[in-house]
Amino acid sequence: MTLRFDFDAVCALSKGARNYQEDAVISDFSRGADVGLAVLADGMGGHAAGDVASKIVVTEVFSELMFQSCDPQAFETNIASSLHDAAMAANACLREHVRAFPETRGMGATLVATAIINRNLYWISIGDSPLYLYRDGTLQQLNEDHSLAPQIDFMVQSGLLDAEEAKHHPDRNTLTSVLFGEQVPQIDCPAAPLELMAGDIVIVASDGLQFLSEDQISAVLGGDPQIRSAELADRLMEKVCALDDPDLDNVSFSLVRLEGAGTAAQSVPAETRAQQQSMRCVG
Repeated sequence: MTLRFDFDAVCALSKGARNYQEDAVISDFSRGADVGLAVLADGMGGHAAGDVASKIVVTEVFSELMFQSCDPQAFETNIASSLHDAAMAANACLREHVRAFPETRGMGATLVATAIINRNLYWISIGDSPLYLYRDGTLQQLNEDHSLAPQIDFMVQSGLLDAEEAKHHPDRNTLTSVLFGEQVPQIDCPAAPLELMAGDIVIVASDGLQFLSEDQISAVLGGDPQIRSAELADRLMEKVCALDDPDLDNVSFSLVRLEGAGTAAQSVPAETRAQQQSMRCVG
């Protein structure tokens, strides 16, 4: 029998110190399901345009993946092409929107889309929105960072740049790849999945969460293992807001904890099936 996990999942959104929200996030981690999905986009292009771009990307990618996931076995067999095709469909929608509304030229969005099938985590990412795995007290970013930040950090390691200067470098957040209706220079979509374990926490986030250091995020996640995902999300948001940073970006994330595996043939109690993912919105 195929082993699968139960999901304890939550989404959270905050405007941070900004006047408007350009992040968008949606997920489906119903208890007892064979597939869990999370899609996040961080928009760019200013008020309205960035907001529209992120919503276009999230809507297009999520709807396509939901449709494909109706047959979990076929979905996993073709997962790489499904993720890629969904991202490119969203990119095409951005292109058509800009053609119809030329004033929105320059709009775009990052993308992180994840699919958890049985024990396997698959993803596609474009841009600098991080995908984290927390396991056994260690937080690890799984996806590539398509910005100049890795190059700037390498300069620090090479002794060419001071660490504090690198942290506040004006080009640090300059994207090297993004969905904006044109050719996409870099795509991170590994063919091989990451095998998950019970107790793992997966976070799909916008870069606003990175106002916290990895140590600070780990400190929140590493508390009582019985704490539900909703409370962890609240604590992360409280930690970010406590920074009182006037430059705090929009913050959004989907957080899912993988709970003890059952079997595909195992019945799921009605009260468990009814427990759906929750949503936290702040500010």
